[in-house]
Amino acid sequence: MMKKALILAALTALTITGAAYADTTTAQTGTCKCPQCKCKHCECQKPSDEKIQAARENFKKKQTEFEQRLKLSEKQKEQAKQIRLKGQEEMKPVMEQMKLKHQEAETVKLSKIAPKMQEEKLQKINAELRELRHKAREIRANNMKEFESILSKKQLKELDKMKKEGRQRFDKGFKKHVEKDGKPQPIGPFGPRPGMIQPPLNVEE
Repeated sequence: MMKKALILAALTALTITGAAYADTTTAQTGTCKCPQCKCKHCECQKPSDEKIQAARENFKKKQTEFEQRLKLSEKQKEQAKQIRLKGQEEMKPVMEQMKLKHQEAETVKLSKIAPKMQEEKLQKINAELRELRHKAREIRANNMKEFESILSKKQLKELDKMKKEGRQRFDKGFKKHVEKDGKPQPIGPFGPRPGMIQPPLNVEE
């Protein structure tokens, strides 16, 4: 339960502070170079310019709604922006490492090495990914803590309400994802993120 709570808190922090950390898994836009490609992290899976633009606009819309609901002052908006940019810089190398590890795992899966050796390699990669995910959660938690430090008591109360609403949406989406067609659905290493399209790291402010 504690682990689930941490994951939910991280997802909430990522969404409401507008921390735009990329993990886009969109439809293919080019010719795949992988022999049996099911990889969501290879070059052939890059999003189209239209989807990137739509993600940017959605991000800005959500950010504006968030600021209006908390009634942030102009000073707080600028402080929040600096906190967000700092978080992005800290998160970027972690996300790059995770992307490389996913690519490495796909390469191992497609290789013709002995099953036992393949399993050992994948276990090692998964252990490294767990460490990276832990590091990402710490960055997000610290990012949220720093953001909360600039809020008033009234704003903190409203923020807590928004977090609860976010957890409810997550639980609803998780249930829908798992029970789709009456069969368990794969949710990937980051858990389900129903309806969440995150803009790329180079979102223009």
